[in-house]
Amino acid sequence: MVDWMWLMSVLLLGAALGFYISTLPQTRRIFVSSKSVSTNAGSSGNKKTKSKEPLEIEKLADFRKNFKMVLVVRNDLRMGKGKIAAQCSHATLGLYKKLLQRAPRALNRWEYCAQPKVVVKIESEGEMLVLQERAKSLKLPTHITVDAGKTQIAPNSRTVMAILGPVDSVDEVTGGLKLM
Repeated sequence: MVDWMWLMSVLLLGAALGFYISTLPQTRRIFVSSKSVSTNAGSSGNKKTKSKEPLEIEKLADFRKNFKMVLVVRNDLRMGKGKIAAQCSHATLGLYKKLLQRAPRALNRWEYCAQPKVVVKIESEGEMLVLQERAKSLKLPTHITVDAGKTQIAPNSRTVMAILGPVDSVDEVTGGLKLM
């Protein structure tokens, strides 16, 4: 009889503890380690590793600041909706890959903020390049997608630029642009 009482006590205590833990506020998980990340570079077997010195954006990865990504689409190319979606996807993935190698803490911060993305438009390649220089002067990472030219537009056309960083810094670069 004593063994049954002990077993029931343990089960009730376990259930109560499980219920208590399930009611605690959950913290968000960060999926990318800030440790060195390495990938295979092509078929040659060479490896690229995270540089010893972090990018400036790493220093900006203050967890009190909100991060966002802005995708700047060239409106003068007259791309269709599907083409724009594909090019924005390429730009997002391109910048993500760069940051995975060079600034994983900044990438973690963006993921922690629910990966916000805003799409804006610009009227020329020249304006896009000016914005890229402005972003670089603020130490914000960028990626410009260059199209292969197999469908709607000419080969080697710069179509979309992705910028990621703290909201206030990114807004200094893209705040004046209209939404797509």
